[in-house]
Amino acid sequence: MPELPEVNTVRKGFHDTVLNLRIVDVQVHDEKILRNCSGDDFQSVLHERFFQDTYRQGKYFFGDLDDGSSVLFHLGMTGDIAYYNDPEDAPKHERFQFTFENELKLGFNDPRKFARILFLPDRDEYIEEINLGPDALIISATDFREIFKGRNTSLKAVLLNQKLISGLGNLYVDEICYQAKIHPGSRAGAVTTRKSNQIYKLMRSILQYAVDQDAYYKIYPDKWFWKWRDEKAKPPTGEGKIRKAKIAGRTTYWVDGVQKMIS
Repeated sequence: MPELPEVNTVRKGFHDTVLNLRIVDVQVHDEKILRNCSGDDFQSVLHERFFQDTYRQGKYFFGDLDDGSSVLFHLGMTGDIAYYNDPEDAPKHERFQFTFENELKLGFNDPRKFARILFLPDRDEYIEEINLGPDALIISATDFREIFKGRNTSLKAVLLNQKLISGLGNLYVDEICYQAKIHPGSRAGAVTTRKSNQIYKLMRSILQYAVDQDAYYKIYPDKWFWKWRDEKAKPPTGEGKIRKAKIAGRTTYWVDGVQKMIS
């Protein structure tokens, strides 16, 4: 599933491509992708509107319209946006399409239909309603430390909890834990302030690097654990042994002998 850097790349493309272009036509091919309105209503509320800004919090990307309303683009596992002019270039699994005043088309592609598209009269009210946690690139070190206090669940479970901190998913959490040399199954409440500060700094540097690279995995550093998440592979440094297990309900990789369990 796309995590903060991947979603930010989609938001950035949207922001740079369609802002302030009036929507002259909306075609909904599969209204099941729309989670809180019908296809007809979606067409009606967006016709002749334009997106004047974008906003991202964690994995949630919003297009903010000129009348104060917003559209949530929650990508799910396979959601993505394609831009094109020729109808023959429409993505294979396009669920809806916007046509803008310059004849550019935006197609929302989602093969597995796990995405969530919502029309929101009030974006901030929605964020408060779902209790979405602070963005992983915005949260302060002090507030980050607070999310661990008194929790007996695993470190990984806390970092994946979007109500505590938003934007992190399975791959980046494993990367953060590897670079911090801490076992992802460690008890969150046992993480010291010193270790919390280290995790915080690594989280920010890893995410910011990925954002700066537009989440282009092929150029991620070879020393990152990202490229070695396989029990048959040797760890990046050659030390320890890569292990795999379910932690917080997710398939998790770590390096035994390098990442310390804290309990």
